[in-house]
Amino acid sequence: MRQAPVALQATIRLFTSYSACKSCDKRKIAARIFLKDSMAALMKFLHIAAAIVWLGGISFMLFALRPAAAAQLAPPQRLPLITLALGRFFSLVWLAIGLLLLTGLAMLLGVGMKNAPVGWHLMFGIGLLMSALFGHLYFGPYRRLKQAVAATDWPEGGRRVGQIATLSGLNLGLGGLAIAAVIFLV
Repeated sequence: MRQAPVALQATIRLFTSYSACKSCDKRKIAARIFLKDSMAALMKFLHIAAAIVWLGGISFMLFALRPAAAAQLAPPQRLPLITLALGRFFSLVWLAIGLLLLTGLAMLLGVGMKNAPVGWHLMFGIGLLMSALFGHLYFGPYRRLKQAVAATDWPEGGRRVGQIATLSGLNLGLGGLAIAAVIFLV
């Protein structure tokens, strides 16, 4: 016989424990349960939305913008465009990282670290690694790319775009691994 999901089991236990209480207001209990479930749904939504922004943006930059710009534009036009696009995208990535870390930690702590599935722990660890890798990318190669573009040093700028692409590809792979961990190791 198949068991109910853990969240549903917890809700049932909570409701039945309050149901035995004669002085408890059932509407308040139902409202508490609804708010708890709604908050969990909001955390999942924000978490997934932030992951889509980050991983989708990496995919767009690697597989659409960069190749199209390389095919159509010379380095003096291409590198400033890529630098500007990356700057705008990286602002979103910082926001996405903050949301991912906050919502991921909230969900982990919500069930208790020792009660969380191993896939959740792996996703959190991989997420921390991805965040550190992005920090390196942002404060290393991206900063040097901006300097190269400002100095019109196109060969150096091209090298930095290559480094950013390599590190972004690694983060994309890690993101896929984190998603696989949370799906298959529950």
